[in-house]
Amino acid sequence: MNFELTARQKELADLGRRFCDEVLLPLEQVADEHGELPMDRRDGVKDQVRAWGLAGINHRKEHGGLGLSMLDQTLIEEQLGRVTNGLWSCVWRPPVSLKFGTAQQIKDYLLPSCAGHRRGCFAITEADAGSDPRQVKTRAVLKNGKWHLAGEKWFVTSYNASDFIIVHAHVDDDPDKPTLFLVDKPADNLVHLRSPKFMHNFAFDHAELRFEDVILPEDRMLGRIGQGFELTKDWFVEARLQIASHALGAAIRAAELANGYATTRHQFNRPIRDFQGVEFMLADMAVEIFATKSMLYRVAWEIDNGLDRKLVHAHASALKLHSSEMAGRVIDKALQVLGGRGYMRENPVERLYRDIRVDRIWEGTSEIQRVIVAGQIRKRGLGVFSGWS
Repeated sequence: MNFELTARQKELADLGRRFCDEVLLPLEQVADEHGELPMDRRDGVKDQVRAWGLAGINHRKEHGGLGLSMLDQTLIEEQLGRVTNGLWSCVWRPPVSLKFGTAQQIKDYLLPSCAGHRRGCFAITEADAGSDPRQVKTRAVLKNGKWHLAGEKWFVTSYNASDFIIVHAHVDDDPDKPTLFLVDKPADNLVHLRSPKFMHNFAFDHAELRFEDVILPEDRMLGRIGQGFELTKDWFVEARLQIASHALGAAIRAAELANGYATTRHQFNRPIRDFQGVEFMLADMAVEIFATKSMLYRVAWEIDNGLDRKLVHAHASALKLHSSEMAGRVIDKALQVLGGRGYMRENPVERLYRDIRVDRIWEGTSEIQRVIVAGQIRKRGLGVFSGWS
């Protein structure tokens, strides 16, 4: 096995870190104080993403993206994960499901999204439908050559930064017909109910929407009837690797800050790292990070090398479960090392502490990941996770 990064990959990791340090980190305080990235800062950040060559990192070149491998993307995402307040989302990644669109849809939605001229958000979760998408009540009915959408969606992330929505609905109220639809903003009978506040602050909002008989042309269906869940599977895998990358980056930043503080902070005439209680916390943090980094880059490599899709899905679930919970443990220890200073909102570790909690919930809760992992063990045996594919 060769774990050495190429010169190009090292450049990508360095690019991601420098962009995070020079462009995103200076926005942390204002985003936290404002509750999200202020409107008057958004175009400037968008221009910086283009100028730094980070537009559309998750799509192929023929679709306007950078044509990066999953390993390449992961190197960048890990560095972006060091920033607080979800500012990593300023580096847009158009929904992967768009690549399955018609030629016209790719032209109208995917190409301009990769360039940063458009942005889409994804609407799937509902009041009574989260981990089980078959419980979705949003329906789509075709009448006289027009689609009629009706239903309510929750947690539509980045709604106020987007100009179109990808909506998961059931055609004819049939849960065996999950289907995706493209809804341009603004749209008649599309109601923004509210954008609630959450434990963490985020660059953009998480909206609740109601579709009150939103009428769409027939060609706004993305993919085929009944293909909605299939088209989101690749997105879930990508999103889980992205979360794992960000969790790793957040944990590393917190550990670096705790390690630096333990060296410079003196009590009883000696650095606090000289006390075994602190030194052991730093050691545990380092081991957790080391294990997670190995796991993350293995799964990215497996995707790039065409591992069976079901195995990739299983490994991505295991990775998301481990990395999200690891980051919570590491950041909690980092805050403990920093003491009262770590509890101050001006301290990045305090913000990371709030930010990271949602990673055990969104894009599949820890409990759902355990269901997936256990199901694979039952079907295929423990070797899915203990062996080499």
